[in-house]
Amino acid sequence: MNTAENQTNPQVQWLEITEANSEQRLDNFLITYLKGVPKTRIYRMVRKGEVRVNKGRIDVSYKLQLGDIVRIPPVRVAEKKDEIIVQPTLKFSLENHILYEDDGFIVLNKPAGFAVHGGSGVSSGVIEGLRQVRPQQKFLELVHRLDKETSGCLLIAKKRSVLKLLHELFRGDGIQKTYLALLVGQFQRKKQLVEVPLLKNVAQGGERMVVVSQAGKSAETLFTRLKQFQDVTLVHAAPKTGRTHQIRVHAAWLGHPIVADDRYGDDSTNRAFKKRGYKRLFLHAEQLQFAHPVNGALLHFTAPLPEDLKDLLNHEKPL
Repeated sequence: MNTAENQTNPQVQWLEITEANSEQRLDNFLITYLKGVPKTRIYRMVRKGEVRVNKGRIDVSYKLQLGDIVRIPPVRVAEKKDEIIVQPTLKFSLENHILYEDDGFIVLNKPAGFAVHGGSGVSSGVIEGLRQVRPQQKFLELVHRLDKETSGCLLIAKKRSVLKLLHELFRGDGIQKTYLALLVGQFQRKKQLVEVPLLKNVAQGGERMVVVSQAGKSAETLFTRLKQFQDVTLVHAAPKTGRTHQIRVHAAWLGHPIVADDRYGDDSTNRAFKKRGYKRLFLHAEQLQFAHPVNGALLHFTAPLPEDLKDLLNHEKPL
């Protein structure tokens, strides 16, 4: 795709769509390409016919096709801000924690303590770090998300076509996800299916919270007991839906919040566990299973439990 090296003296640009942007909505493509240009200006350019595809006027919802020629009118783009700085420890982790990779996607064993992407006070995350580690890779996008303190299997697409196929698997029941979680207290049942709807909410101070509410979206998690200890229980948590903080909220709703959950757990309980060494959320995306989006082969990935969590577990006294 042609690009303009310097847009301080803007002129008309003609861009040919490659596979990296095929099937992307026109507005999303323009918002990404014209970073620094207000969205209202971008939508106005399309509405007035200043942006054209194959010399014709087009709607913002149009999905770009391979080989399309997009006309970008002269427009000033704000000067680039300081380059995103990615922590060396994150770069090292990314280079050494790839579980699987082929032409279409990467399965990463995400380290705890790193956001999957920058934003909300975080300058950079896993996806920004991966783009710096792989500057030659033209397309890298998150397929799904994990919370900052959650470790484990994370899918990253290397092609837009594969991203679309994986999103379709996530929307249906084509991807089975299994998490390891350590719950506060003794979880008595061998298996328990939780089906309570969840609603995104915003608490005081702007912190994002999710609450159980009939006004929310349906959510389903299967908890399976693996091992009981004196005051904690190790479980598998298999979410059938992918709501924000789903496992954490469902566990808390059961009366067994995840150990060291500073958002949905009890403060005094968390303080007691912190003294025992539990400094971060004990939630690990252990397994992913799905059919390969291109060749249909059944794939099963397992991310080993991080050493810090494994060590803490080894010090717990089993019943």
